[in-house]
Amino acid sequence: MRRPLRRPPARLLRAETAKAEVPSWHSARAPAADPATMTVFAAPARLPAGMRLYAIGDIHGCGRELAALHEAIASDLARRPVRAATVVHLGDYFDHGPDSVGVLARLSGLSDLGGAHVVLLLGDHEQMLIDALAGDRAAATDWLHSGGEATLASFGIAPGAPRETWATALPAALPAFLRALAPSHRTGGYLFVHAGVRPGVPLDRQATEDLVGIRQPFLSTEQDFGAVVVHGHTPVTLPAIRPNRIALDTGAGLSGRLTCAVLETDTVGFFWA
Repeated sequence: MRRPLRRPPARLLRAETAKAEVPSWHSARAPAADPATMTVFAAPARLPAGMRLYAIGDIHGCGRELAALHEAIASDLARRPVRAATVVHLGDYFDHGPDSVGVLARLSGLSDLGGAHVVLLLGDHEQMLIDALAGDRAAATDWLHSGGEATLASFGIAPGAPRETWATALPAALPAFLRALAPSHRTGGYLFVHAGVRPGVPLDRQATEDLVGIRQPFLSTEQDFGAVVVHGHTPVTLPAIRPNRIALDTGAGLSGRLTCAVLETDTVGFFWA
């Protein structure tokens, strides 16, 4: 039986992120309130002409903020039509924040947003919940210590309810939602994952465990992965651009903001809620 893994304290996460701050990368200025006023930066990779991609960082039960981003994306697409658009959600939909039930209701079965194709990726919090519902008691302990109690409360389940009752008490839409989550998504010069990739391992041979949970050595390496990795998982104060990756977890559900990146041709911009 594996040993339970606790989420590192915030101060340790900040220290780990700080170790990855080498001179070759920078943080963007504070994101705008909507795409119409955002600052655009040179991107580290390219998308085909006529394609736009929106990438949303870790949501963590912030249903109101997610709704605001979705509304802004739909408005942006109406104002600036494009041949092909995709909205990628980088995982960690539940836990910490107050409205996991609202996030599930908004995302379940969602395949189109303002004409854009919708992609939902697997995060480590979803993987913990999948393992917990399969009977892994260590995973259940991990999940509870990683914000799972807030999710149970949002779903109307007492935090102290026996674990054996979770499967029947959770929303009926949840199992299908979890099963449909993809480990990664690749478009143009970008690879979208929840956490990162294992340096030295080809992109098509990455382990799901790394895609949803890695921090080091991914954060500190300057290695060219073969695609620029767009990821969340490790909180940053502002979205960060590096030659081999873009970091988008700005701490939603943990006193931070929910950020969306807008990738188009050779540019990237950010807005948040």
